[in-house]
Amino acid sequence: MATAQTIINSSISTSTTLTLANSPYALDGDIYVLPGATLTIEAGVRFESNANSTLAVARGAQIIANGTKDAPIVFTSANDTGVYRQLANNEWGNLTVMGSGYISEDEIPSNSASPASTNYADMEGLTPANPSLNDYGGGDDNDDSGSISYCAFRYGGIASIPGKELNGLSLGGVGRGTDIHHVEILNNIDDGIEIWGGTVNLKYVSIWNVGDDSLDIDQGWRGKAQFGLIVQGLSNTGNQGSGFGDNAMEIDGAERCDWQPVTTCALHNWTVIGGENDAPSGSPTDELVEFRDNARVQFLNCIFMDAGKEVFNDKVTDGEANNNTTVCGLGSSVPQMQARMTTSASTTYSVNPFSGGGAAQAYTAQDPAGKLVQLRGCIYYNNDAPTAYPEAISYGILPQLQTVPGVGHANNTIETSMPIAVRTRGSEVVATGHAVEPVTFLDPTPVGAALTAAEFSPNDGFFTQARYVGAFARGNNWLIGWSGTSEFGLTEQRAAGSNEPIHGTENPGVNGVPVHYTVGDWAPGTSVTLGLDNLQDLGGISFGLILFSVSPANPVPGQACNGIPIGFLGLGIETLVPDAAGIVTVVNGASGAPGEFGFTMPAASFAGQVFYSQGFGLDTGVPAGQLTSSNAQRHML
Repeated sequence: MATAQTIINSSISTSTTLTLANSPYALDGDIYVLPGATLTIEAGVRFESNANSTLAVARGAQIIANGTKDAPIVFTSANDTGVYRQLANNEWGNLTVMGSGYISEDEIPSNSASPASTNYADMEGLTPANPSLNDYGGGDDNDDSGSISYCAFRYGGIASIPGKELNGLSLGGVGRGTDIHHVEILNNIDDGIEIWGGTVNLKYVSIWNVGDDSLDIDQGWRGKAQFGLIVQGLSNTGNQGSGFGDNAMEIDGAERCDWQPVTTCALHNWTVIGGENDAPSGSPTDELVEFRDNARVQFLNCIFMDAGKEVFNDKVTDGEANNNTTVCGLGSSVPQMQARMTTSASTTYSVNPFSGGGAAQAYTAQDPAGKLVQLRGCIYYNNDAPTAYPEAISYGILPQLQTVPGVGHANNTIETSMPIAVRTRGSEVVATGHAVEPVTFLDPTPVGAALTAAEFSPNDGFFTQARYVGAFARGNNWLIGWSGTSEFGLTEQRAAGSNEPIHGTENPGVNGVPVHYTVGDWAPGTSVTLGLDNLQDLGGISFGLILFSVSPANPVPGQACNGIPIGFLGLGIETLVPDAAGIVTVVNGASGAPGEFGFTMPAASFAGQVFYSQGFGLDTGVPAGQLTSSNAQRHML
């Protein structure tokens, strides 16, 4: 990429805006946003930094880094040429955000087992030269550390001090007042995203090929995260945990398992793809989900596939000398895993209560109608290791033992057909006794069993009541256009003979966001079947609408099908097609199966042009039973 135009080599003490006009930027050293200051980064800004360069937002400061789908903010290394390098990481530092939420941390001698606003911790991986700036934690779970959206982090993780590699994105004590969505971590040497305590919520997260745990949770996180993609692999041939992937999700309760706050969170609509390896060259990456230290998590509508080892593992403790592994609960009771799976999430703890009203005010992420640990509506696929399922079965997670009394699991299935559209792997890579076949192309949108969901997230103002399983709606690969995996061709097709990605402009539709869907070679007369994107057919009436246009009108917000004016609504088997003069006529098509609609490609040639589709349904699963519309889709011939 271009040589950096602007060098940032000193901390930011007053509110500052980094403009697109002065981009790209290069960080030089550990750059702090100091307490009281706000760093604003304009959409489209690019950072191209060298080694020993980190951006750290101190407690009491804010970062406002809001990119867009068409103009993301990119944090990468000076070696990033725009061509993907599978075995590359550790070329710059990371983004670290430190907030004031409650945490559980026992290495500071003054910290207590009871939640206290005075409890704090030192951020992992930052230089000790400014110790007070590295502190996070406090007593404000509503902490607002800013906003981060449409941001991509690549090739990072280099340590400020030896042995303390940095995560792609580090969040310490960050509160629920902070807004984080559409974030990508690609090729980091350590964890992808690590969260220490606090209550921050996340949405639309992608973590690929990191060198340790993809999602690592510690010190009592009590937040929500929906629509997440994890692709395990490697980012160099170093040791496992330092370049070669470890667990997909590593979920710790607290530094001491009987301290508060304890991790009590909800993870909905995640697609977790392990580092599958069928060759005998070595052990693949580890567990898809590993619990430690009394953690509590509600999983809903997730896909777990290609596990190298276990799909679910309760490690009990992470081995710290100060843990008592025989009492890993709160008070005199010992809620080990089975007990957590049978204990209501509405439970209010009487031991070590939060000051000012009790612990119930601090544990708000989970659905109180569920259990402290539960997995519902999840799909398992291609987890072939002998160790993959026994522990999950013993806890009643999978169908074999879903009749265990009191267990809150339901509607989890082991599927024999892949629940995502495309997953292509490259040649085997062997390192330090481990082996993996990295994913080289992925279309993570759902197919088969993942197209419909038996469980629905609570309507709580954060969760979307997604009507599918996994992180993506049919036709809506939300990585396209802004992520590194899109730019590098890992999730997005290229035009023939070109390195330019194919994607369209998204504009608001009636009840959905139009999305680029497919590129196809459909000849005249070909039968085409399209899904009702993000619309589940639950026995009501479903129908579709197709619009062909050689010269699409300018998009107008509020109109369906990417803004092309609609004058007729076809029911079931009708298709709208402009003739040569642009006049709309109606042609017959083929009806689709439930959740789909079909048509026959018209005789006229539209090669090289686009057409638009939108599905509609009288959806009896929607509370009001109203007529709903799917996301509109843009197709290129």
